[in-house]
Amino acid sequence: MKITKEFLKEKHPCAEGYEWYLRNFPEGGEYQEILDALCDDDRFDDAYWLLNAFGKTDDVLDVERLEKRHFVFAGSIRVSGSITIEFSLRAGGGIEAGGGIEAGGGIEAGGGIEAGRGIEAGGGIEAGGGIEAGGGIEAGGGIEAGGGIEAGEGIEAGRGIEAGENYGVFAALRLRLPKWSVYGRVIAKTKPANLMTGFWVEVQFEEKDAA
Repeated sequence: MKITKEFLKEKHPCAEGYEWYLRNFPEGGEYQEILDALCDDDRFDDAYWLLNAFGKTDDVLDVERLEKRHFVFAGSIRVSGSITIEFSLRAGGGIEAGGGIEAGGGIEAGGGIEAGRGIEAGGGIEAGGGIEAGGGIEAGGGIEAGGGIEAGEGIEAGRGIEAGENYGVFAALRLRLPKWSVYGRVIAKTKPANLMTGFWVEVQFEEKDAA
């Protein structure tokens, strides 16, 4: 998909973002090419806006490893190894990794998120489909899925843990029962209503003083 200035103006971009586009793509540019340039220029918020404005594509990024500072992909991401993102990761479709998925900021996918090992985010984790990890799932913010949430080990969130309607939250699926209390803990501000497996630990989170 090529994005021309006329096409972009129909989406009502902010003035600063539109000026950036005109400087970098005066003749227009391909959708993913613009997303990559925005991320390379540390304009993740603009890349996030562009994806919201133009939506997902059927493209699939298929690579052995993925290491980026920021990364926004309009289609689906499929990595045979691990994904390591310094800040935030977002995909219009699903995200799949044979190894682990790690981001210093949030992780968001329009489809499901699946990792052969653990999933870790400094911010929240959000998926339009299910979230599945061979290891543990850990987020500094909330964990929210349109489908089920499954972890081979524990699940920990700085806020809530919420699966889709009529779906369950399953932790410690790859652990023997004696190890649940150590490696299969489920920690969040409130106990998920649909927690099916795992060792629930009630923890009091301290609220930060308002600035």
